[in-house]
Amino acid sequence: MRARTPLVGGVVGLFVTVAVLHLGSQLTGADDVADATQVLLMPLLAAALWLNTETPRSRLVTLTLVALGLSWLGDSAPKLTEGDTAFLVMIGFFLLAQVAYVMAFWPFRSRSVLHVRRPVLLGYVAVVVALVLACVGGAAGMLVPVLVYGTLLGTMAVLATGVNLPTAIGGALFLVSDGLIALNAFAEGFDLPGQGFWVMATYLAAQSLIVVGVLTTRDAARSR
Repeated sequence: MRARTPLVGGVVGLFVTVAVLHLGSQLTGADDVADATQVLLMPLLAAALWLNTETPRSRLVTLTLVALGLSWLGDSAPKLTEGDTAFLVMIGFFLLAQVAYVMAFWPFRSRSVLHVRRPVLLGYVAVVVALVLACVGGAAGMLVPVLVYGTLLGTMAVLATGVNLPTAIGGALFLVSDGLIALNAFAEGFDLPGQGFWVMATYLAAQSLIVVGVLTTRDAARSR
């Protein structure tokens, strides 16, 4: 059965509060607060999705919940390691999250830019290629993981266009967020002021819009 509205509203309100607190801590350099709030964000967003859907949950909803769980591991697990290992752990879990999103959005491919408005597809391809070219010089031993992740990320963003507008925007913002991370890690001379804030702002907007899109598509209401 669908959860009571006050509980749903409370979870959504808590997510927004924690997100604002997290972004504020990114701007002010309060690293301890940023770390503490970051690990709460995806569980709260997943709880909002869970409480806003009924059993049996659709394939789309279930895989989105899996992707949010893997994203939480990508946010959290690297804090237990350091250096290149932390970066690889983050890429690993977010790579799996992108696989889950690709699987979630795959049934909607006939409505995506793969088949409709195909000139838009060239824009996505151009962005991914440009990111790879900008990062290839500094990626060194991480080149293969970066290439694999970039391909999956671009595929997710393209397939997201087949679900609905919020999910399409969310997929595009995910591409922006992870692109900023890649540029900061590998592109020589790249130095964006407030890097952490912009990465997390686009990331949170991306995940939130994907959840909104999943909730507003009719396929969330039934099993596929």
